[in-house]
Amino acid sequence: MINLYSTQFESLSVHKIGNKSRNENIFLSDQAYALNDELVALLKEYFFKPFREKEENYYQFSNEADLEFNPLYKIVSEVFDNPSTIHEQSKRIGALLYEQSQHPHIKSGELYVTYLENVSIDNEKVSAIGIFKSELKYDYLQFDENGSNIELVLQQGVNLNKLDKGCLIFNYKKEEGYKILSIDSNRYDTKYWLEHFLGVSAFVDSNYQTKKYMKFCEDFAKDVVLPAEDKKEEVMFMNRSVNYFAKNDEFEETNFLNEVIDNPELIPEFKHYKVEKAPKYQIEDLTTFPIANSAVSAARKKMKNTINLDTNIQIKMDFINPESAEKFVEKGWDEEKQMYYYLVYFNKEQKD
Repeated sequence: MINLYSTQFESLSVHKIGNKSRNENIFLSDQAYALNDELVALLKEYFFKPFREKEENYYQFSNEADLEFNPLYKIVSEVFDNPSTIHEQSKRIGALLYEQSQHPHIKSGELYVTYLENVSIDNEKVSAIGIFKSELKYDYLQFDENGSNIELVLQQGVNLNKLDKGCLIFNYKKEEGYKILSIDSNRYDTKYWLEHFLGVSAFVDSNYQTKKYMKFCEDFAKDVVLPAEDKKEEVMFMNRSVNYFAKNDEFEETNFLNEVIDNPELIPEFKHYKVEKAPKYQIEDLTTFPIANSAVSAARKKMKNTINLDTNIQIKMDFINPESAEKFVEKGWDEEKQMYYYLVYFNKEQKD
């Protein structure tokens, strides 16, 4: 979890990065930009808002041979060792981004490099480096008084409500490649920002493991439980899965299967499905891990707990109390109507 509320801007460097394949230039500023309180307030909202709104998916610098061969990792490490070099190092960051701006779809834009203090991550206060890029320009009107008339002047500028690309690199977990958050609003070349420029891979921690395993369970419910049982059992399997993750601090696979799968015949199906699909979710050898509550909350919001019927009726299950659906919802077949039905028991209707 991150908290950017008390973050302090120590520096800001601004450069212009063109598209190298179109022979556009790179412009590197000689000096860092002079900050003031009004500008800092605007930039905080511009740079940080996407990270507050987006689910926290962490990355880390990586390289097939060794981390030291990742150029941005080396630059970032040097900055954290000597923060006073941030502006000169920002020029190296700009040059690195320019070298990766070769795809014809990549847009030119402004690069902002900031050094940040008092950033909170996992309840620790650390420094951080922010790297952001604005690409899309928007039309806006300026108004000039000219004698007895007002003139409309059409200009272009950056929309401070929409950051195009950005990352926050925290001075945290250096040996593992630092913890990094990234956003990319304009996915015209999905490899450009994450792979070619940043050179990152997913940060494998309890949050990542919890998220991946829950997604695996969701797909197992859809691909195996639904065809073998019915929609109710698919939803109920996910209800029990979510509750297992919500009430336990540690995941243990055997205990999970015994607690979550009602039909014993589905346990070998689950194990077979895992052998077949595990590489897709990167959970091949994952049988125990600490459960991250934040990942459970995020996954719960995304999961569907509604049975949609072809008679334009919906039955919504409760993730918090799945036993209610098991006790008070029954499925059957009506011979006379030649239709399935759900029988729902209740004492009284709840008021809104």
